[in-house]
Amino acid sequence: MQLLQATRDAVLKPLSTVAGIVERRHTMPILANILLRKEGNRVAFIATDLEVQITTHADFGVGDDVESTTVAARKLLDILRALPNTGEVKLGLNDGKMSVNAGKSRFALQTLDGAEYPTVAQPESWNLSLSMPQRTLRKLFNMVHFAMAQQDIRYYLNGMLMVFEEGMVRTVATDGHRLAHAAETVESIGERHEVIVPRKTVLEMQRLLDESDEPVKIDLAAGQIRFTFGDVELISKLVEGKFPDFKRVIPTDYTRSFNINREALQSSLQRAAILTTDKLKGVKLHLENNLLQISSSNAEQEEAREEIEVNYEFEPIDVGFNVSYLLDVLAMAKTEEITWSVKPDVNASALISLPEETEFKYVVMPMRI
Repeated sequence: MQLLQATRDAVLKPLSTVAGIVERRHTMPILANILLRKEGNRVAFIATDLEVQITTHADFGVGDDVESTTVAARKLLDILRALPNTGEVKLGLNDGKMSVNAGKSRFALQTLDGAEYPTVAQPESWNLSLSMPQRTLRKLFNMVHFAMAQQDIRYYLNGMLMVFEEGMVRTVATDGHRLAHAAETVESIGERHEVIVPRKTVLEMQRLLDESDEPVKIDLAAGQIRFTFGDVELISKLVEGKFPDFKRVIPTDYTRSFNINREALQSSLQRAAILTTDKLKGVKLHLENNLLQISSSNAEQEEAREEIEVNYEFEPIDVGFNVSYLLDVLAMAKTEEITWSVKPDVNASALISLPEETEFKYVVMPMRI
């Protein structure tokens, strides 16, 4: 029985959209599969890891019947990518196997019953619904995602805080050593909501969103968030826990600030980072007499030193930082200059902000070197 027929790229597009969340390691064999659900010419592609679920649709089903099955996501994706981009691809279902036919190529893949696929249950109603342009949401994610923790025992740090409040959406991420905050204005929201979106969901949304003004609808319910845009629906469980109070972490009493060329600072830090050790990615910064000196060294007693002219006429400051934390924010910024704010206290955090983005704040803690 034939399921669908289309060009290779037409089939690859929805398959690539959903296959990104399929785990290579899984507790249930069926989680290595994607669900294909055909209703007439409408075909749904669904993938889940039990925490996140992505659904997208395409109109290239064959026949009027209703059918569903699951097949190994990676195998089908690899086969389609390896096929020549000529002619049509036909997917069928015969004796419990999926057939993939294109030109003179023939494949037969094992399937599992579509009725056994564990789709994520959705709530009957949502507590909050709002829309914003895709480019706006993508920007909010891009500006803070690099500060999320990875596999931290404080599970609530392995994600991104989203704050929905009157006329504003905020995103905040921290791993305990640095914190990034961004915000964008939106239409009236009303009641305030704070949720923690899992790291995997954030990274998938960055991959799926584009730089368009097309709307993305956001729905919130107890323990769940849903993003709907174009032909894509992504549903994710939320992280339970209490996120740190970001307002207390972002100091407002900095007394020393200067602007610095972003590319010059980025290049100097990249060169200094070459002579840092893998375990201790530390660089020293010395500020004095309109000059920023950057230095690094390693166990082999090798040293690097860089100098950048800046408009700094305050007392001398010596402070150390993890160079990776600084390079992360500089790679994201894409602006000509950044604003660096410090305190005379070597144990105080530094604040990096962007002249063009008044709501962006990046706080990074110093390290002893």
